Amino acid sequence: MRATKAIIHLENFKHNIKEIRRFTKPDVKMCVPVKADAYGHGSIECAKAALEAGVEFLAVAAVEEGVELREAGIKGRILLFSLASPEEIHDAVKADLTPFVFDEEYIDMFAKEALRQGKKSYPVHLAVDTGMGRIGCYAKDAASLARHIADTGILLHEGTMTHFATSDGKSQADCDYTKKQFEEFKSAIRGIEEAGLSAGICHCANSAATLDLPETHMGMVRPGIIVYGYDADEVNAQYLAKKGTPINLKPVMTLETEVCAIRPFKKGMSVGYGRTWIAEEDTDIALLPIGYGDGFLRRFAQNGIKVAINGKAYPVRGRICMDQCMVDIGKDNKEIQRWDKAVIFGCKEDGALQTADDIAKLTGTISYEITTVLTRRVPREFRS
Repeated sequence: MRATKAIIHLENFKHNIKEIRRFTKPDVKMCVPVKADAYGHGSIECAKAALEAGVEFLAVAAVEEGVELREAGIKGRILLFSLASPEEIHDAVKADLTPFVFDEEYIDMFAKEALRQGKKSYPVHLAVDTGMGRIGCYAKDAASLARHIADTGILLHEGTMTHFATSDGKSQADCDYTKKQFEEFKSAIRGIEEAGLSAGICHCANSAATLDLPETHMGMVRPGIIVYGYDADEVNAQYLAKKGTPINLKPVMTLETEVCAIRPFKKGMSVGYGRTWIAEEDTDIALLPIGYGDGFLRRFAQNGIKVAINGKAYPVRGRICMDQCMVDIGKDNKEIQRWDKAVIFGCKEDGALQTADDIAKLTGTISYEITTVLTRRVPREFRS
């Protein structure tokens, strides 16, 4: 296996699911997104682990992601978060993916395809846009669309959902907006029920709401980033501990590589494209076989990124290249030898001194991006 690799700790993944379950009632279902290759962690293996941990629903964003799970033998329920194109609906129905629907045309397309494939009934979830501004009908139209689903004669209105835009923020404005969204969602559900129809499994709680807003749990929660061991922005470990509801999340991924060469540099010598770093004194530079072609992004070098080698942090110098980066280890460092492991981020047990969250905060992004940008040439090594 290549020296640069991502170690996926499936035991931590299952641990996080168990931790999250402490925040919900026993009858509340859980949906775990494994879209975008499970946020870079490996969709097939994480899907299997989630089902083994008792998760009732998985979720993908693209039809091909769902088809890949089915071809790998995944039998669990799979929600389709994003819209399928007309050309994809055949495959979506064939793979038994449960779509989010929100207008008559889209509802009819799934009904027609389900009928064509000989399905006796086909479940769908009605999406309600309460303020996210993406997919979904407006609350006032939910009842009529629920009626349209029923009138197809083949589609089963299994659930009703919405998605919060600001539940991971703790400003008064963010909290007020989440409350407004939740009230709007409940009004949509009331409209459906007053029309004599069932709204099915109602779900709206994302990671932050799952941990912070138990009133929003309803029939199912949809924790995302916290399943992979990272904070939901301001609803973080510190906030939850202060609130009296602590949680112990563990990073699921460790990204590591190794020192493939150590080269002496004299004062005044430069490193990398553009000569953005010039040695102010004699030092040694360690070469690591990881770069932006792997997902260790070029811009990270501008933010003081460091890597861990044998328990100490060393700064990346110069611009990160496509396939390599350079690290300043100081002159004649006896603690570092060629082929030693270098850890970019991950679990302390693997020698990491920072998590994807830490890199995200340092570089002005979110942990989702840090893990999902890892490319296919970074092998995933799964550990149970």
